Amino acid sequence: MTNNTNGISTDIRVNGKKLDYVNRFKYLGAVIADEGSKPEILTRIAQATAALARRKTIWNDRNIALSSKIRLMRSLVISIFLYACESWTLTADTERRIQAMEMRCLRKLLGITYRDHISNEEVRNRTRQATGPHEDLLTTVKRRKLKWYGHVTRSTGLAKTILQGTVQGGRRRGRQKKRWEDNIPEWTGMTLRGERNGGSWLPRHLWRPSGPPDYGIGEGEGEFNIFALKSPII
Repeated sequence: MTNNTNGISTDIRVNGKKLDYVNRFKYLGAVIADEGSKPEILTRIAQATAALARRKTIWNDRNIALSSKIRLMRSLVISIFLYACESWTLTADTERRIQAMEMRCLRKLLGITYRDHISNEEVRNRTRQATGPHEDLLTTVKRRKLKWYGHVTRSTGLAKTILQGTVQGGRRRGRQKKRWEDNIPEWTGMTLRGERNGGSWLPRHLWRPSGPPDYGIGEGEGEFNIFALKSPII
């Protein structure tokens, strides 16, 4: 079978058996879809929201400190959402959904509903008062993706060849779908080959500050170069 849009053949055979062409499948627990990362992100949001609801007795317990509740949320809820986030392609719509999901979790822990007419900024202020400065969820997703990009860029394997290489054919006419690699220059000003005017440093707003934890595993490391990063922890 040939994709008439760009002329790329999709007739793939393994041991003489032709593989079926599908628009969506699940691989290692993550949804891979022709329409991009949005189905997977929505699935992760639904799973994290369900995990949040299942533990409402913890969130409603007045004997548990807010700081402890937030640590539990990071371990029991946010970890589910962040699974394989390095592979996501973020758009303005999915970024808003990620921010809304995080705010829904924080409001649940604080016992605040939207009927209380308390702004999102005030919710974040109350959270910082309980835990100190911390990284918001969207920044954590971006950091993990950039961390994986830096890991691949330093390597010499097939992943780097695929990431920086090209395939035969062209992109379709009209408005183009956002691709995974399109996020990299948006966030860093770097090309996929690691070039950037003025050096190869991450933008200031994506630095991890010394001390305050993010939604990942480990302590803050201060300023860092993307090409000196270790492999991401999923």
